[in-house]
Amino acid sequence: MAGNIIELNKDNFEEEVLKSELPVLVDFWGPRCVPCMGLMPVVEELAEIYAGKMKFTKLNTAENRRLAIQLKVMSLPTFQFYKNGELVDQLQGNFGREEIEEKIRAIIG
Repeated sequence: MAGNIIELNKDNFEEEVLKSELPVLVDFWGPRCVPCMGLMPVVEELAEIYAGKMKFTKLNTAENRRLAIQLKVMSLPTFQFYKNGELVDQLQGNFGREEIEEKIRAIIG
């Protein structure tokens, strides 16, 4: 996993996402989710491209089931986008690099 992607859990979600100065992409994934695994290299590449403009994070839903349910994540892969502590957009199901990058550019302006 790339060093510039933060692994989230119930203990650091508020600090890393809701209190972040930067907009945040949260990648909800699971070890048995094949599309999630396919998106990982894309997320790592985007994290390098947009470093300093957007924070990139991952949440393993198998290890953080309660938090995922609390955040209304019912299917994988799901990406949520936060700005100023608020959920502003999300992608679910079948999406790729173009859709992710489109959302990032819209959020960071």
